[in-house]
Amino acid sequence: MFRAKLSVVPGWLALCTAAWLVAGCSTTEADKTANWSPNRIYSEAKDVSNSGAYDKAVPLLEKLEGRAAGTPLAQQAQLDKAYAQWKAGDKVPAIATLDRFMKLHPASPAIDYALYLKGVINFNDDLGMFAWMTRQDLSERDQKAAKESFESFKELVTRFPESRYAPDARLRMNYIVNSLAQYEVHVARYYYTRGAYLAAINRAQLALADYREVPALEEALYIMYMSYDKLGMTDLRDDTQRVLTTNYPKSEYLTRGFRSKDDPWWKLW
Repeated sequence: MFRAKLSVVPGWLALCTAAWLVAGCSTTEADKTANWSPNRIYSEAKDVSNSGAYDKAVPLLEKLEGRAAGTPLAQQAQLDKAYAQWKAGDKVPAIATLDRFMKLHPASPAIDYALYLKGVINFNDDLGMFAWMTRQDLSERDQKAAKESFESFKELVTRFPESRYAPDARLRMNYIVNSLAQYEVHVARYYYTRGAYLAAINRAQLALADYREVPALEEALYIMYMSYDKLGMTDLRDDTQRVLTTNYPKSEYLTRGFRSKDDPWWKLW
């Protein structure tokens, strides 16, 4: 068996190599904040955030957390970091930061804001309150984020009813409930258009059972009415029609049918 011959490196070359490695290591960028005070770091982070460079603000705020540990400024840094992470497009880390904040500081006077921000982050998962601009509403998307958003807002208004964030949280909760109900109706309509009339009825009934006084229930009744008609179940069809006309005497579903894509569920005029 042949053995690889180890070449001997001349002493002068070894010294040069070591010197080169040291020089290479010395090119590592130094921490420019090393001698900064916590207040200066915070000021820099705010300036960077205000310029829209949220991804650059995050590491500054992380440094501030460590430098100002145990102080209100460190708590503020955590909240600002969560906001910056969200604005930078990092939703999951932002929520993790908020959860950590609420776990570490359960008595903080900013808990209401943390709950509100967590709700807003989930509420704006790809879409926001003015989703009409995309011609697509929350009812047509996965509802997990909407439900988590609702729970955050619910905890906020329950624990802190006088919070400055409570009024907006209540408005968003109403929107989410409407969205969740419409999601069930959206699925029911999907089944109906594909001839799965029993499945459409079951999904529409689920919306009627779980929600009260939301716009989507009018269409849920109409889907049930049409599905019973398609199945030849005339008694149930007529009963459903009576319920529909009693609760929605001016309903246009019986004359116009389903709304078009350009006529969203939340349009009131």
